[in-house]
Amino acid sequence: MVLYTSSFPNSFLSVLHSFSWGLIFPCYWLADRLVASFVPTTYEKRQRADDPCYFHALCIIITTPIYLALLVASLPFALIGFLLWSPLQSARRPYVYSRLEDKSRANGATLLTEWKAAGSGKSFCFGSANVCLLPDSLARFNNVFNTQARAKEIGRRIRNGASRPQIKIYIDSPTNTSISAASFSSLVSPQGGENTNRTVNAGIKRTTSMEYKGDNSGSNNSEDSREDKGGAGEPNEGEENTCIVRINGEENGHMSDTETDTVNGQAHASGPAEPSLEGDAEISKTPNHKQKEGDSGSLDSYSASRESLVKVHVGDGTVDQSTVNNKLLYKASIMKKTSVRKKKHMDETFDHEISAFFPANLDFLCLQEVFDKRAAEKLKEQLHHYFEYIVYDVGVYSCHGCCSFKFVNSGLLFASRYPVMDAAYHCYPNGRGTDSLASKGALFLKVQVGSTPQDQRIVGYISCTHLQAIAGDTTVRCEQLDMLQDWLSEFRKSTSSSSTANPEELVAFDVICGDLNFDNCSSVFTRYKDPCRVGPGEDKPWAIGTLLDPEGLYDEEVSTPDNLQKVLESEEGRKGYLVYPTSKNHSSSQKGRKASLKGNGRRIDYMLYTEEGLYLEWKVEVEEFSFITQLAGLTDHLPVAMRLMVSTGEDDP
Repeated sequence: MVLYTSSFPNSFLSVLHSFSWGLIFPCYWLADRLVASFVPTTYEKRQRADDPCYFHALCIIITTPIYLALLVASLPFALIGFLLWSPLQSARRPYVYSRLEDKSRANGATLLTEWKAAGSGKSFCFGSANVCLLPDSLARFNNVFNTQARAKEIGRRIRNGASRPQIKIYIDSPTNTSISAASFSSLVSPQGGENTNRTVNAGIKRTTSMEYKGDNSGSNNSEDSREDKGGAGEPNEGEENTCIVRINGEENGHMSDTETDTVNGQAHASGPAEPSLEGDAEISKTPNHKQKEGDSGSLDSYSASRESLVKVHVGDGTVDQSTVNNKLLYKASIMKKTSVRKKKHMDETFDHEISAFFPANLDFLCLQEVFDKRAAEKLKEQLHHYFEYIVYDVGVYSCHGCCSFKFVNSGLLFASRYPVMDAAYHCYPNGRGTDSLASKGALFLKVQVGSTPQDQRIVGYISCTHLQAIAGDTTVRCEQLDMLQDWLSEFRKSTSSSSTANPEELVAFDVICGDLNFDNCSSVFTRYKDPCRVGPGEDKPWAIGTLLDPEGLYDEEVSTPDNLQKVLESEEGRKGYLVYPTSKNHSSSQKGRKASLKGNGRRIDYMLYTEEGLYLEWKVEVEEFSFITQLAGLTDHLPVAMRLMVSTGEDDP
């Protein structure tokens, strides 16, 4: 299957499309600004609270006639452009595949050589987020604004979190089980991808935060960063940018002087941080992008989550004893809190947390509501600093391919560190209401993640979707999920080059990601597993809702990733800032009905996986699941991430 690298099959159609859109754009932009001026966000209302009441009204009175006059003047050109633009959509391709052109930062080919299906297995990390990148006037109905600046900052935060080196913690003492044997949320400060894979033999129990700064725009997975993998435990094959921290079990939960000296002798102060990228002036114009103290999600942040970070800076410089002592804070009280949290769900087979960062070494990312094309370009540019392969501008326009006229695309975007082999898109034909104006559908992808010594390709399947959003349309969503499974089955058959007798490909995983807009009741769970689900309408106690109350997005308590994480860790905080299922809502005010709320909020963003249709001798297990607060103030959804371990059943050589 050929991957489409441009929207149209030839340059003539591309030029004609650009010309037609150039005629339409002034009218589109003026209409967007006109509507936006009448839909203020809560942040803007607070900013204007100290201004005279007549000031804003005066601005509207002055600008509205100007917008209207220019809008009327641009209408004839927009009509001509539309008459050219609409028929061109029949020749438009359903997506655009972008591969990083800067070979110095490309690492997809290197990643393929890392896993040869030898050893105990390999883990893959998946992320999903609804980023609400609509035209600014429409985004304001979700209480977010400045779409172009948000797109750039969202991309920067995602790759900033994902490009962190990964820390794995191993426990020496079998009696000390209060800390997970493998932590994937902890951080160290990267030094250009070199010597980031180190072992720190110390009695590290639990730490609060660390300093972290840098844009990590270069390749974070160089070959040099994958040395010394056997320093602690037996790390899985192909794990890059990993800092190994060995835990020495102490019954009293404190570090001995010897252990402290060991840490001080092996932890090095990091070098100067790289300056942040351009665009800070533009981004700082909105509250969503302010670099506040404690904003661990931003590029220039100096602090990180107290629950998800480890205070170890690894570098090649000399040791600054005072810096190390200040950053290595080990407290028995925090240790006890961690122990209680883990023992509460001792029956769980994998780690789970609310994290202020996207997981380190994020392999695949599925985004929804990337509707604005200019914002999609800005987002793609930022994500390409980390992801080599991106599929964007997914969907159809006009009347092509679907039953009704489509004004915007599907809003789906997929980013990968591994090469994309095949891709396909299908539009849901049963959209209703305002959802029918967008070409919502499903994007199916086949990626290559390795190869065997016998030159058999190791592949995985990922499906990204966004279902009907209007409340009460349960039947529509069920039909769409049934269509998704049928389309996925067809996609796998059409792209498979294997047979039972001669398997040329080994399937490692099959994952569905996206905003499903329902509360976990569907036939899809008969085949796919949800790590957060107990049964129909019932989630596990640690699972939380992923839909934030738009009215509270700019409250100081949740305006930064750290603050939002702390709030969501408490039941009272969740009641104040998460949206709950409509069947349990009896009032329009979130803040006024805390006592009547049950559960942990409405979870509509899902990560599903299946064990069916995979290579029979391999086993897939969830290794970690995270609810992420790094996009606090930038969207009204919580991103989610899942790490899967593909076990081959073989021992490490």
